[in-house]
Amino acid sequence: MDTEGGGDVLSHVLATYKSERAVTARFSLTAPWALHSTGVDGPLIRMCTGAPYWIAVDGAEPVAIAPHDIAMLPQGSAHTVSSAPGLEAQPFRDLIAAHSVGRHGDHPIVFSHGGGGPATELFSLHLWMPAEGLGSIMASLPPLIVLRKAQIATTASLAQTMESLVNATIAQRPGWQLSAARMADLLLVHILCEHLYAQPQDRQAQQTGRLRGLDDESIARAMSLMHERPGHPWSVATLAQASYLSRTIFSERFRALVGVTPMHYLGSWRMTLAAEKLKNRQLSLHQVAEAVGYASEKAFSRAFQRWTGMTPSAYARQHGGPASG
Repeated sequence: MDTEGGGDVLSHVLATYKSERAVTARFSLTAPWALHSTGVDGPLIRMCTGAPYWIAVDGAEPVAIAPHDIAMLPQGSAHTVSSAPGLEAQPFRDLIAAHSVGRHGDHPIVFSHGGGGPATELFSLHLWMPAEGLGSIMASLPPLIVLRKAQIATTASLAQTMESLVNATIAQRPGWQLSAARMADLLLVHILCEHLYAQPQDRQAQQTGRLRGLDDESIARAMSLMHERPGHPWSVATLAQASYLSRTIFSERFRALVGVTPMHYLGSWRMTLAAEKLKNRQLSLHQVAEAVGYASEKAFSRAFQRWTGMTPSAYARQHGGPASG
């Protein structure tokens, strides 16, 4: 969505949420079969060819998934996939442990399982994303997003891209891990874009959170300004003025659509950017603090520790950056 004086806010929102790596998998499954995942850290994307299957997030009703439909669990929620509802599920982890080579995520996972009936080829992408990214846009999404090939024209090409990506990684040619991570990021962006704009009336009735705010021109303008100029001394008053709304209406509408106050959103975005910048070996703590709108290192350090539970220096050490000051 383009906004006056704002630009493509969704691109700004997603720009820092790069996956550190993508775990790819291909499962050859023959009915009857059922597998349960206790959940993963980060988004999980699934797509199948051959026979359809069912997916049920824990506590929810099963959903039928047709070949070349794309199912995404934004928070990697615990779920069951099966050839039919109601089957007793075997833990995914048992099969993965039996067929994995080396440390989890270092190699694609491939295995066959099932009772010998109709075959489903299930392709999976698990995006390992920094923890700071997951608390924002992913947390605002429903636990399961399904793009239907029969309803959304681009789904078929996205499914083909995913199938080709997973198959290519299995050969493990030089550069496959970086290629998988970047291609997975692109798939994630396309899936979120389709989710954002498909069936807007139904989605608006059900969805709250960051993506819903992008549907409102005034709120999207404010979000875009915060993303483009995170170091600016924004206030509710200046954001309301830039959105051509009164302060009261702006605050109420922002909270209703986005789910948090404008200042909470700005603070979260600043901390997300700061966490990314702390990994940069060329930036000092003062430079990071200044870039995200803090006049002093002390104020920035307090805010960062409240947000992550870690000091900036400890975070930088843990994630490979320097504890420079």
